[in-house]
Amino acid sequence: MTHLFRVVVSTGSLPRALTFYGDLLGLPVAASGGGLATLTAGDGLSVLLHERASAPSDTSVAASFVVAGLDDVVARWSAGGGAVVDPPAAQPWGERMAVVRDPDGHLVCLVDAG
Repeated sequence: MTHLFRVVVSTGSLPRALTFYGDLLGLPVAASGGGLATLTAGDGLSVLLHERASAPSDTSVAASFVVAGLDDVVARWSAGGGAVVDPPAAQPWGERMAVVRDPDGHLVCLVDAG
């Protein structure tokens, strides 16, 4: 059976990425060291932050995370200087979602746990 196991995010600054994915989104750090950090995203999925050259693109893959308190998460990110591409809004497919850029400029979709 094929299933999604890990999402790898390239980052120019591991501490900065940990602030976004760990502190803001609340993903627990399972392991860290040697320019890598593994965060637990639930259901056996992990997010691997890999400190290396990064080239974000609006036409590549964007990860989506379910978050509690979508409006608050986006407001805290914006207040700290984070880029918000699309503010929280109801989507035609039934989700309430926002799109932000992580510290390296990667698109990240945030879906309300609602």
